[in-house]
Amino acid sequence: MASSTYRDAWGIPHLRASDPLRLAFAQGRNAARDRAWQIETERHRSQGTTASFLGPSAVPWDRFVRRARLDDTARRCFETLEEETAAWVAAYVDGVNAGLERGAADAPEFAATGLAPGTWQKWTPLGVWLAHHILFAGFPTKLWREEVARRLGDEALELFAADGLATSGSNGWLVAGDRTASGAALIAGDPHRFIQAPGFYQQIHLSCPEYDVVGFAVPGVPGIAHFGHTGTVAWAITNAMSDYHDLYREQLRTSDDGIEALGPEGWQPAAHHRETIEVAGGDPVEIDVIETERGPVVIDGPAEAVEGDSGPAALSEGISLRYPPRVTEDLGFDVLPALLRARTVADVDRALDRWIEPVNVVHAADTSGGLLHRVAGYVPVRHRENGLRVVPAWRGGHEWQGRHDTPRAEVDGIAVMANERGLAAPLGTEFAPPYRADRIQRLLRASRQWAPHDMAAIHMDTQLAAAAPLLERVVRLDGLGPEAERLRARLLAWNRHMDADSTAAADFARLRSAVVQRVAAEPELKSLAVPPLPYPVVFEPWLNLTAKVASALENLLATELLPGLDSAAVVRAALEETALLEPVTWGELHRLAPSRILPAAEDEEWPGLGGDHDCVLATSSTPGLTDLSSRGPSARYVWDLARRENSLWAVPLGARGIPGDPHGRDQLPLWLTGQLAPVITDFALLVEEPEHGSRSLGM
Repeated sequence: MASSTYRDAWGIPHLRASDPLRLAFAQGRNAARDRAWQIETERHRSQGTTASFLGPSAVPWDRFVRRARLDDTARRCFETLEEETAAWVAAYVDGVNAGLERGAADAPEFAATGLAPGTWQKWTPLGVWLAHHILFAGFPTKLWREEVARRLGDEALELFAADGLATSGSNGWLVAGDRTASGAALIAGDPHRFIQAPGFYQQIHLSCPEYDVVGFAVPGVPGIAHFGHTGTVAWAITNAMSDYHDLYREQLRTSDDGIEALGPEGWQPAAHHRETIEVAGGDPVEIDVIETERGPVVIDGPAEAVEGDSGPAALSEGISLRYPPRVTEDLGFDVLPALLRARTVADVDRALDRWIEPVNVVHAADTSGGLLHRVAGYVPVRHRENGLRVVPAWRGGHEWQGRHDTPRAEVDGIAVMANERGLAAPLGTEFAPPYRADRIQRLLRASRQWAPHDMAAIHMDTQLAAAAPLLERVVRLDGLGPEAERLRARLLAWNRHMDADSTAAADFARLRSAVVQRVAAEPELKSLAVPPLPYPVVFEPWLNLTAKVASALENLLATELLPGLDSAAVVRAALEETALLEPVTWGELHRLAPSRILPAAEDEEWPGLGGDHDCVLATSSTPGLTDLSSRGPSARYVWDLARRENSLWAVPLGARGIPGDPHGRDQLPLWLTGQLAPVITDFALLVEEPEHGSRSLGM
C-alpha cells in the first residue's frame, strides 16, 4: 500500500499509508485538494507576494513580510532541521505540488483572481507557520505604549494594560481520572482565532504502521502541532500570552559605502538589498530590506541629509524586529514528527522542550495516568523594558541573555488554561482577565463524574462575570430619567448570561459600546485618536483607540491617570442614550462574520451568536466599533483517554475549503449549538475515496 484517503460522514480526511514519508506526501496532497485556494494564499502571504493577485490593498502585508525576512527565515530554519524531519517536510511539499493543479481546478477563487497554482519550496510550510504567528506575540502593542507615553507621559505607559482583548486566545482544561466517570483523564477546550472561511484548523486522521493520530492540522503544515490524540497520549495548547518579540529603535547612516546602524559598540554595517513587489492593477513597489545586528528593520522613520566623515550621508530612523526563529534559525519543527510518535506524557514533554514559537501553555494526559501542565516555547531573557516598549538599539542592556526556563505545574484533579495571568505570568506583560479561567474552574468542580459529552455545557457557557464592574457603576447612579430607570431595572434583573435570545444582554452590550465611545472621545485621549498613528497599516488593529478603550474599559473607568474623565457622568450619559433604543436580542446584533480573502457575496448571511469575549463561549466583537464577531472558537475538541473513539470534535464551518461543497459548511449547525461530531478511527467505518476523486464528496 502506498497511501489511501478515506472519509467519514463529515468529509473529514482519514489518510493511511505504508510509512511516514508516504503519509506526509498524502497529507500534503490532501491539503492541496481540499484547501488549494487557502494554502496557496498562505504561501503567497509567507513570501510577500499577495499583491500580485489581490492588488494594492495587499501591499502593506507584503512589505512587512519581506522586511521581516519571513521567507528567508523559513529557509534558514529548514536547513537546520534534522535529516529525518527535513525529508518528512519535503515529502509533504511534494504531495502539495502533486495535488495543487487538481485542487485549483475545483476552487473558483483561482479563476476569479487570475491566480495560477505555483510551486512550493521545501521550506514553504515553515514560512506558512511563521506568517500565521509573526503577530501572535502582539509586539505592535509596544508601538501603542510608545504613543501613549509620548502623548500622555511615561507614567501612563501601561494605562491601557487591559489583560483584555487580543486577536487570539483559547480555553483548555484537563480533568484527571479521579474526576471522570471512566477513571481516565479528559482534555477539552477551544482555540480562539479569527473565524476564517475556509477554517484555520483541519480535522484529520493520520495512520501508518509507526503511528495513528487524530487531531487538528494547519493546512499547509505537516503533522498535528496543537491538538492531537495518538491513542495512548493526547495534548492541547492555549496561547501563553508570553512576550518574546522585541522592537529596537534604530539609527541608520546611509552613504556610498552602504548602510550602517548604531549599536552599543558604535556604527556597524547593516545588510541591505532592494526588492520589488508586483501589484495586480497597479505599479510595482520598490522597497528597501535592511537588517541590523538586532534584526530586520520593519518600520521606517524620518531621514535627513548630513555631511559624514567620508562625504555626504543620510541619517534616518527605523524600528527593527527581533524574533526567536530569526535569531536561533530554529522554528521547532523537529517537534512535529516526535509528537506523532509520542506514546506517553513523557514523550510529549521531552519533545516540547525543543519547541520555539509560538509560546504555548500545554496540557497532556496518557492512558497510564500521566498528566502534564507546562509552558513550551522560546522566551528570551532580557531587560524588563524590552517587554513594554521600543528600546534604543544603541544603548547597552537590552541584549538577549539566553532563554527562560519554561514553567510547569502539578495537576491536582483539574488544570485550566485560558490565557490568564497564571503559569506563564513570569514570561509576559499582559494577559487575559481571569473571568474565563475562574468560570471554567467553578463549572468543573461541580462534578466528579465528567464524561466527554458533558463538556459541551462548558464550551457553550455564556456567563459574563466581566459585566459586574460596569453594572456596579450603573447601580450608583441617581437622578435618571424614566427610560433610563427602566433600562437600569432590566440590567440589574439580568442573569448576566450573553445568550443570543436575550434582550438584556443586548442592552448591556449597547451600554458598554456607548461608554467605550464616550471614553474614546475624551479630550485627554484625543491625541491618540488622530489617524493614522505613524506606523504601517498592518499594525492598525493594535493601534485603534476605540478598540484599546474597549479592551481596557474596566481599568480606564477607575484610573487616576485621566483626571478629566468623569466616569459617573460617562456612564450616566451612555445609559440615557441606550435607553432610547428599540429593544433587540443579542443575537440580532452579535452575528458571525468570518474573515475571508475575497469579498463575500452581498446577500451572504450568517447566524446570530451567544457569548462574548470574556465568556467561556468567547465569540468576540469589539465594543464601540462592531457587535459582529469575527473571532471565536476556531475548533472544539474533547480527547478521551479511556477510549479514543469516545473523543469528540467540531469546527465552525466544515472539512473542505471549496465553495458549494457539501462539507464546506456542514458543521456550522453543530458549532452553533455546541454539539460535537464523533471521532472515527476505525477504517472499516469509513468510505475509501477513489484515487481520481470528485469535486463533491457528499456521503
